[in-house]
Amino acid sequence: MTQAPTPTADTVRRLVRALLQEGDPGGSGPQVRPVAEEGALSTWWVGTRHVLRLAPDREATVRRRRELRLRDLVRPHLPVAVPTSVAHGEWSPGLTYTLDTRVPGGTAAEHDVSAVGEADLAGLLGGLREVPPRQAEALGVPRTAPRSLEALRRMAVAASRRLAAADEFDPVRLHQLTSPGAAQLAAQPATAVLVHHRLRGEHLVVSADGRVRGVLHWTDAVIGDPAEDIAGLARAVGSGAAVRAATLAGYGARPCLRGLWLARCDTVVRLADNLDGRGTPPLPHLRTDLRHAWEAILLERVTEFREDEE
Repeated sequence: MTQAPTPTADTVRRLVRALLQEGDPGGSGPQVRPVAEEGALSTWWVGTRHVLRLAPDREATVRRRRELRLRDLVRPHLPVAVPTSVAHGEWSPGLTYTLDTRVPGGTAAEHDVSAVGEADLAGLLGGLREVPPRQAEALGVPRTAPRSLEALRRMAVAASRRLAAADEFDPVRLHQLTSPGAAQLAAQPATAVLVHHRLRGEHLVVSADGRVRGVLHWTDAVIGDPAEDIAGLARAVGSGAAVRAATLAGYGARPCLRGLWLARCDTVVRLADNLDGRGTPPLPHLRTDLRHAWEAILLERVTEFREDEE
């Protein structure tokens, strides 16, 4: 298998100069620079209005092509912006690129989400639920089974001991989620919806006034458990904002609490893996995710809540 070339600034500049027809043909072309948070040379800022994404391998190529069609499907259902591709093709044989318009704003790491921004997130969750799953599957979006919260809880309990030894986390906090409680929060049948599955802080475009203006990175979308997106929001913007947004979107206690505990257990396991030398996210990001997910909220009881009627 031939190894893909490593994209350089010259590679990107030549490509976007032809696409945008900007600048003097003999000049340096538009300003390009890699997007630092991606950690690889596969995503580049192009001037102030565009983003170029280069698929590094064949698997990513398939996902990027699917993403283009999926963004067109979800756009009418969402109150927030989804990037629009102004050009796409191959930057190397068999490897695709997409040149997207840049959605103005910062990230959830740079700006706090306001109360009105929580309503934007509610519109996002509600809109994803409205997308017909069969139409998404027809585009190639995979269907995934819900994760076992009990299995994840056991992993988190073991990981919490390692974090306690490093003075990073108090394992007693996990005692709130018992084995019977995890069983109560198992995913219910026939609840699968379109799930973004990567609602991280850097994929939420947030304006300075706290409004959520857009959602990026749709390559990992699946048909699956809506609690996964609630969990993603809990890690990205805090448990309180995530649960309030999910409640406003019409989700009841069970999926909200399930998402909360998926996020909490995930953050404990991922931080422990990082301290053990496994896992790539930077340690400060993982600590922020842990702090967000473990925010105390009113909806904390995992027993004796009424079943959702729907």
